[in-house]
Amino acid sequence: MKKNLLLIISLLLGAISLAQQQTGNFTITPPSFEQDDEITITLSGVVPGVWSTSDVYLWAWYTNANGQQFDSPTNGSWTSSSESQKMTNNGDGTFSFTMTPTDFYGATDIVEIGMLAKAKDGTGDKKTQDFVTDVGTFQLTLNAPQEDLNVIQNGDNFSISASNSAGNATYVLSANGSVINTQTGINTYSYTDTNITENKEYILEVTQGSITFTREFSVIAEPTINSVAMPADYEDGINYISDTEAILVLNAPEKDFVYVAGSFNNWNPDGTYAMNIDPTRDNKFWISLDGLTPGQIETYQYWVVDQTPVNGSPKVVKTADPFSTLVLSPFDDPGIPTNSYPNLPQYPDGQEREVSVLQTAKPEYNWQVTDFEKPKKEDLVVYEVLVRDFDGDRNYQDLIDKINYFKDLNINAIHLMPVMEFEGNESWGYNTAFHMALDKFYGTENKLKEFIDLCHQNDIAVILDLVLNHAYGRNPMVRMWMNDPDGDGWGGPSIENPYFNTSPRHSYNVGNDFNHQSDFTQYYTERVIKHWIQEFKIDGFRWDLTKGFTQNCSGSNESCTNSYQQDRVDVLKSYADYSWSLDDSHYVIFEHLGQDNEEQQWANYRLNENKGIMLWGKMTDQYNQLTMGFNSNNDITRMGHESRGFNAPRLMGYAESHDEERLMYKNLEFGNTSNASHNVQNLNTALSRMSALGAVTMTIPGPKMIWHFGDLGMENSIFTCNDGSVNLPGGTDGDCKLDTKPQPQWTNNWLNDPIRSQIYNDWARLHELKIDEDVFEGDYAINSGNTLTPRIYVFDNNLPASSLKNVVVLANFDVTARNITPDFPYTGEWYDLMDETGSTSINVNNTSAAINIPAGEFRIYGNAPSTLSNNQFNQEKIALYPNPTSNAFKLSVNVKTVKIYNTLGKEVKSFKAVNAHQILNISELKTGLFFVQITDESDVKETLKLIKR
Repeated sequence: MKKNLLLIISLLLGAISLAQQQTGNFTITPPSFEQDDEITITLSGVVPGVWSTSDVYLWAWYTNANGQQFDSPTNGSWTSSSESQKMTNNGDGTFSFTMTPTDFYGATDIVEIGMLAKAKDGTGDKKTQDFVTDVGTFQLTLNAPQEDLNVIQNGDNFSISASNSAGNATYVLSANGSVINTQTGINTYSYTDTNITENKEYILEVTQGSITFTREFSVIAEPTINSVAMPADYEDGINYISDTEAILVLNAPEKDFVYVAGSFNNWNPDGTYAMNIDPTRDNKFWISLDGLTPGQIETYQYWVVDQTPVNGSPKVVKTADPFSTLVLSPFDDPGIPTNSYPNLPQYPDGQEREVSVLQTAKPEYNWQVTDFEKPKKEDLVVYEVLVRDFDGDRNYQDLIDKINYFKDLNINAIHLMPVMEFEGNESWGYNTAFHMALDKFYGTENKLKEFIDLCHQNDIAVILDLVLNHAYGRNPMVRMWMNDPDGDGWGGPSIENPYFNTSPRHSYNVGNDFNHQSDFTQYYTERVIKHWIQEFKIDGFRWDLTKGFTQNCSGSNESCTNSYQQDRVDVLKSYADYSWSLDDSHYVIFEHLGQDNEEQQWANYRLNENKGIMLWGKMTDQYNQLTMGFNSNNDITRMGHESRGFNAPRLMGYAESHDEERLMYKNLEFGNTSNASHNVQNLNTALSRMSALGAVTMTIPGPKMIWHFGDLGMENSIFTCNDGSVNLPGGTDGDCKLDTKPQPQWTNNWLNDPIRSQIYNDWARLHELKIDEDVFEGDYAINSGNTLTPRIYVFDNNLPASSLKNVVVLANFDVTARNITPDFPYTGEWYDLMDETGSTSINVNNTSAAINIPAGEFRIYGNAPSTLSNNQFNQEKIALYPNPTSNAFKLSVNVKTVKIYNTLGKEVKSFKAVNAHQILNISELKTGLFFVQITDESDVKETLKLIKR
């Protein structure tokens, strides 16, 4: 197992601090052995107690004579080692394992074995260092070349030398498939290939008796580089010219030449695949690939060469296209389920690292909605979703299948945590490697488009998490200019890197820090924005960690990072401007969590054009104090935009997000227990308080966000492990924050749980009020701070006096009933807005007369009934007939639109301007149950069931 593979495993678990490794010492008895000898491996110098376990497991691999490496077939997974490889505890501080390599590995060409010892789950770097040893007396040493990939001047010579450990052998050297030299009966081999003018793939085979060793290496010869200007409209990446031609463009400053290797040249490019250079644009390499087969999938890489690299940087880097829209990965693709990504293109044999996919004449997705009108920013109710943890299949189809779950909750936007190609499969996605490519673990491009299209059919916007603060080692822009002194193919940015800083310029950095003052980074960022808006019809971006977009601070200077930085303000405004130039109503949302004076610059930006950037407003701690029942540090006034100096409701406030400990978990662990009859650490009691949380969050004007399954009272800790246990930060096992989570909300059918479904239904009503009642776009006042009975007043004096123009929200987060002074703005009839019939009201003669509210409950009163309570379709009883039907149906009244949905919530047919008794043909639909949504001229909707036979 090479250390780069261990790096990949660590990236799957996210950016976490590594525990100190236990080095450990391996010995093998006998020390020299053949592959069919029984051996005993002994480990000493390890203290498993540091791993919080007394058990040690062997993780093993082997190398064959061809230099190929394979894991033991019985290793198990990194987070769950196989019991068959549990080492024996000898009771004296050592552990042992006995095996015969041929039997253990199921192979007969073993020349080297490697191993490490680990805890069963392997998380938190609970492992030893790698140990590798030779197998057998016949071993081959390749003395020259020392690199697998070598660069030479055109016409130079190339020397190969090797020796073996067991006497005379036969050496056969081939180049590009033809034998060029054979030497027999020798122990040491030497040969020089002269006057090389083309790229060559060499294979050296060394045979003694029945054993043959193979070593492969290659030469890249400097090509003749054509200086040719390219058309001005060519963009970096793939430019599709026709069904048979594509132009590839790569911006590669400081590089001497670039080859394109791919399926179209059998991964062995000659001089015709050396990219041209445009003399009018510095560092722009480009090439035309003509004669491609329409619709056929091709794969390719750039072989980027710098003949005089800076110290510690490689001469040659093989990399996928930075602007790839689909990449194949030898690390991740084997773990992608076929039900999520059927017919996944095969990674090309014999290659290494990611490759890009190119396909001319690619079929276009047939969008059903081409004119989606986004919900107003003021009305947004955003549902944050991690696809991986939403349902058991962990793919877009899960979201599609649950569209009615979103509709019935009355949310009008879904925010997907990162779905761009990230390192590993089951991560949070914040280690994005290719920002224009979709991560295949969640499904295909068309499946995501189907989900977006379905959301738009149901008046739901889709927002993507955009991670352009940092990237890790697989990112092509890191790799092309990387510092790699140990030559393992991984590294951080070198001093020549035009995209990344060599050291972070802010104090919250993970991975490698993008330099957003670089023209290269700004161009790349705009291309990413353009791709997702134009290709996927994405409605908005949530920009991750925007504090990192400054160049003015150091990695250790948190005070600087958190202070006002003009370069950060300006560049982020420019990105918003670019987004709005492509989509005038695009949502721009920053996760800044910084100083008000900086956030004001964005929130108030271009408000005269009804724009303005939305800012994440974390209020988790204050709201959790309320739900736990404590009257300190619970001031929620900063949930309102005015408290932060925003001139319009551009604060996307939330009590819970992906990054915070779950409210319900803390309720159960730390909630108020002073009243035995209302003990917050009791599950049902804690759940019963969550409806009130919705009341004092959603009613405050401005966009709001909820974390998935908070609406069902999800109580699992954010540090829940994939087996259901909880590992909190600071523990010896490391935390499980990034682990894949269990799915109790579906397996335990929480929607049918009366207490959990009450939260869902109450929040759904609150969302409906917020979105559809104009008063919630008005002004507000919040009475809060060191009280368990917050009061919220929402009002719009511009609305007619007879309409719903004043709302009073009262809540009791104490553990006993409280008499709350409502301070109604005036006397008269006040209506319970949670009553969907509109029939419950109180007569207020004294605006200060106390109202008794039980522990954990709330009340919402309006000066008039909600219009939602009075919606009757044209005041008429509508009839749909015949029902069931075979081919057509009619309606008894005139309507504005008719939309027909299947049981998955997908729109399958629609009609406009339908007259009473008009024949509506549905003969092409399959038999089954459908839902018919009817909208009248006043935009009042009603949904009826229809059965087609």
